[in-house]
Amino acid sequence: MSEGRESLRDEIVTDIPARLDRLPWSRFHTLVVVALGVTWILDGLEVTLAGSVSGALKESPALKFTNTDIGLAGAAYIAGAVIGAILFGWLTDRLGRKKLFTITVLVYLSATAATAFSWNLWSFLLFRFLTGMGIGGEYTAINSAIQELVPARVRGWTDLVINGSFWVGAAIGGVAAIVLLDPALVPPDTGWRLAFFIGAALGLVVMILRRWIPESPRWLMSHGRIAEAEAIVAHIESFSPPQPTATLPTLTLRPRPGTPMSEVADTLFVTHRPRTLVALALMTSQAFFYNAIFFTYALILTDFYGVPSQAIGWFILPFAAGNFLGPLLLGRLFDTLGRRPMIAATYILSGLLLAGTGFLFAREIVSASQLTICWSIVFFFASAAASSAYLTVSETYPLEIRALAIAVFYSLGTGLGGIAGPWLFGALIDTGSRMSVFGGYLFGAALMIAAGLIAWRFAVKAERRSLEDISKPLGAV
Repeated sequence: MSEGRESLRDEIVTDIPARLDRLPWSRFHTLVVVALGVTWILDGLEVTLAGSVSGALKESPALKFTNTDIGLAGAAYIAGAVIGAILFGWLTDRLGRKKLFTITVLVYLSATAATAFSWNLWSFLLFRFLTGMGIGGEYTAINSAIQELVPARVRGWTDLVINGSFWVGAAIGGVAAIVLLDPALVPPDTGWRLAFFIGAALGLVVMILRRWIPESPRWLMSHGRIAEAEAIVAHIESFSPPQPTATLPTLTLRPRPGTPMSEVADTLFVTHRPRTLVALALMTSQAFFYNAIFFTYALILTDFYGVPSQAIGWFILPFAAGNFLGPLLLGRLFDTLGRRPMIAATYILSGLLLAGTGFLFAREIVSASQLTICWSIVFFFASAAASSAYLTVSETYPLEIRALAIAVFYSLGTGLGGIAGPWLFGALIDTGSRMSVFGGYLFGAALMIAAGLIAWRFAVKAERRSLEDISKPLGAV
């Protein structure tokens, strides 16, 4: 058992991290995956709906959006996610994982429901911005909780699969779009509004599921609440057979209520500078890659291939399947072969395949269906790559600033690559030139390949290691 004693210097000696890492997979861990992984399903649903309904938004009598307006709406969503990540990430490290992932889902639920009542461009942008804030906050709170509750030996695969569940939401959004955007079933100006209520309905389900997820024992111990942490660990252990009695490694630390921003900056940009280079490269490249291509995927199909907006969902389904299967099938290799070779391989392969697919598109060699197959192959690897970016950031920084570190790199990466991407590709598509769009694809490919090379050189060997071993807590003695 942990030693919950405090010395005259208020030091705590505990074996809580070791007890959490030695546990076999249990029903508790499955519950965590389901209840917290729904976050990415919601994000996938939001992004897919926004892309799938783009044609309906252009045809809506109330909105009458242009392609540039569609790109701007995508940028507003991403901008909200950036600001939400920073704000809620800072609060997550101070107030706790559980409290914040409850608040952020409420923000999401309210804003996505409000989107359905948009009456012009500016109201739509505002509600998409607020929806993004909720999702951005979810990224930080949820990734922190997942990392701190899942045993070290399966942390990589679990994190990749949960992040990859984004594409389950994408598939749901695609199917919903097929039904809701069919004018024979739903009036054109009503279908896209009903689409956004799906996210609000899922948000209510999330609220119910998360009632059973406890606060992170690691966060509690870092704030000196050792008795609460002990009780939660004992509860988690009750889901598994009794573990062999053995002396486990202990951690000695001084609790702290929060971390000054000066220390945060010093940790990120001085102490762990090589890790910061890797995190920024991975997050920026995958943000541009995904947001630029996926936010405008429906526009490519409608403008260059004449696909009706109500049929976009059929093209989303195989695309989503490739994206989900990538992390599911490749995830184990991140725990066995290791983080460095797998991150580098998935990023470089994604870049090369993107360049090849862009060439086929520019030369008009592929049909809409063939292009979708190509994208499914590209994103089989790219989805694992993008998920590994979140894994890398969330496991390679100290406990006390984990959520804020995720927020910082999500915001920097998304701000640099994600906000500009949808706007840039929206403008490139507006030119009507396939070669212009191909130029954008080549730029995205170059970013991914460069990030893969940086990971090969500087990424940390984090596979099967305790979080506290990878990065010692700032309060460790």
